[in-house]
Amino acid sequence: MPHIHEKIDFVADVFIVYKDRVLIRKHDKYDKWLAVGGHIELDENPNQAAVREVKEEVGLDVELIGELPKLENKEWSSYRELIPPRYMNIHDITSTHQHISLIYFAKSTSDKVVDEGQEKSKGYKWFTKRDLEENLENISESIKFYALKAIEESGE
Repeated sequence: MPHIHEKIDFVADVFIVYKDRVLIRKHDKYDKWLAVGGHIELDENPNQAAVREVKEEVGLDVELIGELPKLENKEWSSYRELIPPRYMNIHDITSTHQHISLIYFAKSTSDKVVDEGQEKSKGYKWFTKRDLEENLENISESIKFYALKAIEESGE
C-alpha cells in the first residue's frame, strides 16, 4: 500500500505463533524475512490493523497476546483500553521516509496459511526456536529476537 504520510507512517507488525512455531514472511520488495504486517489505516486503531493485516496477508484469525487493564472509566463513555504492542521501533524506508513499527505477538489456532495473492510475498515459513537459533535462512538479529520472544511469551 502507498504511504499514508509524507515523513512517518505507523505500521503494525505481527509475530504469529502456532504451537511452538512462529510465522515469518519473505518480503518480495526487500528480499528479507519480516513479520506479517502493514500500515495502520486512518480509520482503525493499532489492534484492528494488526488483526486485519494478518487476515489479509495470510488468512489467519489471531488473538493478540497482551493484557487489557480492568479499568472502569466513568468520565468518558467512549474510553476503552487497547492491547499495547510488545515492542516498538523506528526505521528508515527511504532517506526521506520512516516507519514507526508497533510490534505485536499473536496466537493462531491454525497453521494453514492462505495466500490469496492480495499481498506480494516470496513465501512464508513457520520457524521453531531451533530453526531461529540455527538461522540457516539468514534472518536479521532484530527479527530473530522478536520471533524468539513471541514463542517464549505465547506459553506454547
